[in-house]
Amino acid sequence: MAETDAALDAFRKDIADWIEAACPASLRGRPMTEDMIVWGGRRWEFKDPAQKAWLDAATERGMTAPRWPVEYGGAGLSRAQEKIYREEMARLQAPPPLESFGLWMLGPALLAFGNEEQKKRHLPPITRGEIRWCQGYSEPGAGSDLANVQTRAEDMGDHYLVNGQKIWTSYADKADWIFALVRTDRDAPKHQGISFLLMDMETPGITTRPIRLISGKSPFCETFFDNVKVPKENLVGELNRGWDIAKYLLTHEREMIGGGARGLLGGRSLGQFLGGLDGAMDDPVTRAEAMEVEVNSLAFAMTMERYKDQAEAGQGVGNASAMLKYYGTELNKRRYELLMSAAGSEALEWQGPHGGLAPEWLRTKANSIEGGTSEVMLDIIAKRVLELPSR
Repeated sequence: MAETDAALDAFRKDIADWIEAACPASLRGRPMTEDMIVWGGRRWEFKDPAQKAWLDAATERGMTAPRWPVEYGGAGLSRAQEKIYREEMARLQAPPPLESFGLWMLGPALLAFGNEEQKKRHLPPITRGEIRWCQGYSEPGAGSDLANVQTRAEDMGDHYLVNGQKIWTSYADKADWIFALVRTDRDAPKHQGISFLLMDMETPGITTRPIRLISGKSPFCETFFDNVKVPKENLVGELNRGWDIAKYLLTHEREMIGGGARGLLGGRSLGQFLGGLDGAMDDPVTRAEAMEVEVNSLAFAMTMERYKDQAEAGQGVGNASAMLKYYGTELNKRRYELLMSAAGSEALEWQGPHGGLAPEWLRTKANSIEGGTSEVMLDIIAKRVLELPSR
């Protein structure tokens, strides 16, 4: 039954009152720097006691995963209620209480493919920020051709024995668990011999090695599996049908990457940043480019909302996630190119008034690779969305 305007108005007032009471004033309106992000996990240390207070309050109400069912730690909100919640969070300048690959990617996959025991075991700790997850997909020989994964899981009777390597595993050195694609049938066609496995990162035989990037940061890792014993109950879905889960999860990852460029340089908008540069907005070309990027950003945000509404109606996003990922990636790169151009030579400094811009600009280059390269996204759009004929 559709929610009435009166019911939604009442919800808006209730959720706004709750945010004002639950989110400490010291957190609201602060620049969204790296220190402001709460990832959670066994080894997580809060930078500010207010962050823990905010997370505890959000967890109690289920607002770290507002759409998830209450029995799994969510709030059970409708799509319309969730949109209102996000709007009020933005209006009150409240930071997300928790960021998590578990919330963005694994959770939706478990809700769709996991059994009841797996949902009850893994979803509530995700919502409480107790377990931090990483994703084990790409390998040295399986990047864009993800179905070529060679990390293997051998059936040993009561457990699987995993051997192999993953690469570009974001925050693997800080994660508690990993969800990974493994090959369980070497003789089957490559898309049909893959399974989806959950592994505790503290299991003997799992090691990680950070990869230092040109930006100076090291969010990515190599992850190695050497005779890792994994209980069979950690298999999600059917044996050798992991590709179905992988495709489903990739749509969420691509939406996340495409829509992830919400803020710039500690939460400042494009206009706020350019306004802080002496004379930048006096240049008519810069003003015109800035307006174009801002209008395109608003249009993209509305497009994202439209696809989310379609997904809520049961139509799904499917291959259109490639379009969202590609456009969001290119838009973010354009935004940072404009910032670098407007800031001039000072933007190249690692320290100073614009310190941090150059590393973030360099980081946007990875947007064209992670979650599927731009070339692969364009191929999917051509074949699966536009249905153009193959050459």
